Amino acid sequence: MFKRKLLILGGVLFLGLALSVNSFAKKVDLKEPYKIGCLFAFTGPASWLGEPERRTAVWIEDKVNKAGGINGHPLKLLIEDTKGDPTAAVLAAKKLLKEGVLAIVGPSTSGESMAVVPIMEEAEQILVSCAAAEAIVHDPKTDKERKWIFKTPQKDSHVVQKIYGHMKKSGIAKVAIITDTTGFGAQGREQLKKYAPEFGIAVISDETYGPKDTDLTPQLTKIKGTEAQAIVNWSILPAQTTVMKNRIQLGITIPLYQSHGFGNTKYAAAAGEAAEGVIFPCGRVLVAEFLDKKHPQKKLLVEYKKAYESQHKEDVSTFGGHALDALNLVVAALKASGPDKNKMRSFIENKKGFVGTGGIFNFSPTDHTGLGLDSLEMLTVKKGKFDLYKK
Repeated sequence: MFKRKLLILGGVLFLGLALSVNSFAKKVDLKEPYKIGCLFAFTGPASWLGEPERRTAVWIEDKVNKAGGINGHPLKLLIEDTKGDPTAAVLAAKKLLKEGVLAIVGPSTSGESMAVVPIMEEAEQILVSCAAAEAIVHDPKTDKERKWIFKTPQKDSHVVQKIYGHMKKSGIAKVAIITDTTGFGAQGREQLKKYAPEFGIAVISDETYGPKDTDLTPQLTKIKGTEAQAIVNWSILPAQTTVMKNRIQLGITIPLYQSHGFGNTKYAAAAGEAAEGVIFPCGRVLVAEFLDKKHPQKKLLVEYKKAYESQHKEDVSTFGGHALDALNLVVAALKASGPDKNKMRSFIENKKGFVGTGGIFNFSPTDHTGLGLDSLEMLTVKKGKFDLYKK
């Protein structure tokens, strides 16, 4: 009998203790997670963009949660692989919206982003794209910024102006352009043709190539037969390295300019010696070590570069930086405004002095990119590594 009473008493005490612990846990437990969707092409032809973005997003998620979350709410990323396909990106965006995400970061490419934009605008949900085309945020029909859409890479129009400005100073007046047929390439091609007259430059050859092209000697042979003084190769595809290789094989010696879609050392490595001396505008994360210690981006760039390269044993890229900026921006909006999409949108649209890998962002109702020409540096390839262009 005594043992039975002891067991009953023990059970009561255990139940009471369990209820007490459970009650305490509810009081100190973190709040409901803030869910953010991510659309990255971490497999497929755009994986050199999307995989650094995915890795960076996971790092930010871990970093935020180790610091206590966002106002006590854990950050939960729902990451979808778009494979670089616009249709897959649309389906993934719809899926994420159904799962109640507060915003979406990505997609990785301009074509995917343009496909997702109508979905996000109709749903009145924030999208912070990791792609470059100005048309992602700026509606050419209304000549206004799209209300719910932002992006973190520099505008393709600014990159074109940076290239043409450099050419003008170098006495180049006739150029050949060769662009890929992705959304990024198509939008870049439009900007290259649009701004050429403004800089006194004539586009005398206009060639394109597709994602599966492995030999671009026909296009480059046509270019060789012109009076072009320089070539602009505008692409995010691995095939952009083929342009470099075929150019050397054909004995073409005029300067080769790349877009900011070249901002991953894997492209330079794939091109090998053919990449030596190419010129391109890009953000500063690739040359963080060369910046003055007082530069406002220096601390962030060095921290990110060190963390990424030590963890993944490969060079940092601008593409991962685009995801870092986009996710940090959404996190900052949540910290300031809570999970109110209208307040979050207003916060981002009016955010000034936001330090990112792409530059110092100054958003406004008339600028949903927030970066100017001063966010770009002219870079080159020296011995397989990126360096500041000093000429």
